[in-house]
Amino acid sequence: MRLLLIRHGESEGDVKKIHEGRADLPLTEKGIEQAKKAAEFIKNNYNVNAVYSSTLDRAKKTGEYIAKECGLELIEDNLLMEFNNGHLAGLSYDDAAEKYPEISNLPVYESVYGQESLMEFRQRADVILARIMFENKHDDTVVIVSHSAMINQLFRSFMMLNVDSDVVLYTGETGIHEWLVTDQKKYIVMTNYQQHLGKFK
Repeated sequence: MRLLLIRHGESEGDVKKIHEGRADLPLTEKGIEQAKKAAEFIKNNYNVNAVYSSTLDRAKKTGEYIAKECGLELIEDNLLMEFNNGHLAGLSYDDAAEKYPEISNLPVYESVYGQESLMEFRQRADVILARIMFENKHDDTVVIVSHSAMINQLFRSFMMLNVDSDVVLYTGETGIHEWLVTDQKKYIVMTNYQQHLGKFK
């Protein structure tokens, strides 16, 4: 099975420098163009069998462009939503830092400020990744459109890393990660591919 994990395009939250998380903000015009370019790249380079996305608008719209290009219906799933950041959602970075200061060394099973715990977040990733792999055939290509933090939890689940691992998978706007699962091994084929945007880093 080939898995293509894709972050949504630029959103209004990215531009306004606010905590998005569960704040349901739309794509910018630039983000729409990024999504269209990603969709075209995927259509031209892969034979996609299914497209899943988070139900948050910025990911859903990105997924809709990809699904349309591939001639498929988008499959939406709440489990692919971004980290539930509770009271921080929609606040500017400065306001959030003042009202809800970061708490270090918080156990993975505890949460603050109306957020989900890291353990709950990882459990969502484990469940949706297992479900997607079960629902599709071993030779299928499946697209998953989500968010930066959720993509990191999916990566940790895929690689069986700890929930609080310090390994971070950087994902830019419509960055594409390609994973391959065979009977014997798991392969990381590429990470944060953005050449469809003219970026080569």
